[in-house]
Amino acid sequence: MVTLPVSNNNSSYELNPSKIIALGINYRSHLSDSYSVKMGGYAPDVPEEPVLFAKTPNVLIGPWESIVIPSFLLGYGFDDLRTDYEAELAVIIGRKCRKVTAGEALDYVFGYTCMNDVSQRNIQIADRTGWFRGKSLDTFGPVGPRIVSPREVGDPQDLAIQCRLNGKTVQDSNTSMMIFSVARTIAFISKNFTLMPGDIIATGTPKGVGRIQHGDVVEVEIEKIGVLRNPVVEEWKA
Repeated sequence: MVTLPVSNNNSSYELNPSKIIALGINYRSHLSDSYSVKMGGYAPDVPEEPVLFAKTPNVLIGPWESIVIPSFLLGYGFDDLRTDYEAELAVIIGRKCRKVTAGEALDYVFGYTCMNDVSQRNIQIADRTGWFRGKSLDTFGPVGPRIVSPREVGDPQDLAIQCRLNGKTVQDSNTSMMIFSVARTIAFISKNFTLMPGDIIATGTPKGVGRIQHGDVVEVEIEKIGVLRNPVVEEWKA
């Protein structure tokens, strides 16, 4: 479990979600990222409904904790072993949420934070069951540096979002570019599954996803929230 400071009341919040639901292909610009399109076998078209997948709670780590690329991956003999960063706005649900409308959906938000939806691409491509395993390896969900209230964030569809790899900007966009807004996403998910307090929704990533490797430092920065930094360790080199 990860504990993060809450910005508006000098308290802390222990993240212990019953589920983490993430969106794939939720920025128009990301449709052009060939790896992501290949992952799901998608044509580069705007999806008609949110593309949902699960990440398991064991992925969660906090600021400055290491993203660990596990050594068992070497046993597959992949020609090009690839694990990627993905900068995302994460939504933390504040109260039980079932079949809400988009108009009322934001009333169920406890707060927002940064998330890195780390993705093991070889597994993601190869697994017949889909994205589940490649998205859910230990440490593959850094969050932080803090949780910011909806009042402080204001409009969640007007936030600059960036990712930097070793100080170089590799993703640079705005949440206004989402295909499905936070409100529409919560409404859609709550129609399918009951959301519980503490559940996390990762709202997708803009273009520019790329490889991480041993010794890298990844930074996810979202306006009004802050900078989430995590080093990368390849387990076999640690």
